[in-house]
Amino acid sequence: MTYILTEPPLAEPVTLAEVKAHLRIDHADEDALLAGLIQVARLHLERETGLCLLVQGWRLCLDDWPDDGVVQIVRAPVRTIEAVSVYDGLGQVVHPALTGHVLDANRQPARLWLSSRPLPGRAINGIEIDFTAGFGETGAEVPASLIRAILLHVAHMHAFRGVVALDEQPAGVPDGYGRLVAPYRMRRL
Repeated sequence: MTYILTEPPLAEPVTLAEVKAHLRIDHADEDALLAGLIQVARLHLERETGLCLLVQGWRLCLDDWPDDGVVQIVRAPVRTIEAVSVYDGLGQVVHPALTGHVLDANRQPARLWLSSRPLPGRAINGIEIDFTAGFGETGAEVPASLIRAILLHVAHMHAFRGVVALDEQPAGVPDGYGRLVAPYRMRRL
C-alpha cells in the first residue's frame, strides 16, 4: 500500500499573519523562515495523525484487492473518490464504475467498497485509487485544537531557530502538543 500526493494543499492551515501575531513579531525579517516552519509543523502533524488538514489529492496504490473487498484509506478525512484504475498484465487500464460504491468516510481509517473489482494483471501497484481528503479549503475548517498545536509547534521551532536548521526540523515538539493532537492520532495495536 503506497500513498502518493497528487495535489498538495493550496495554502497552509495557519497564515503567516496568525503566526506573527502568536509570536508577537511585527517585522518581515523572518517571514521566509516562519513560512517554512508553518509547512514543517503541518507536515509533521499530518504524518503523525494520518490527517489531511486542508483539501489535497492523493493516490492509493495497491497490489491486489483486500480479501474482504473493503479498502482501508488511512488519509483522513476522505471527501471524495475521484477515480479507480486497474492495470492488466499489458499495462492497459480499466476504470471500474464508481456507481454503487460505498464510502464510509466517517471512520478512521475510511473504508471503501466497490461493487466491481476487476483483478489487476500487474504484480505491483496494479490498482490505483485517486481521492481527495481534508477538512476544507481554509484553516477555518480545521479543528481548533489542531490549529493551536501548529501554532505551538511553530513557536517551539522558532525558539530554537539558531540551533536547529529549517531542513532538520522538527527537532522536537513543545509541552502540551501531544494532548492537543491525541484525539486525532490513529490507534494501532
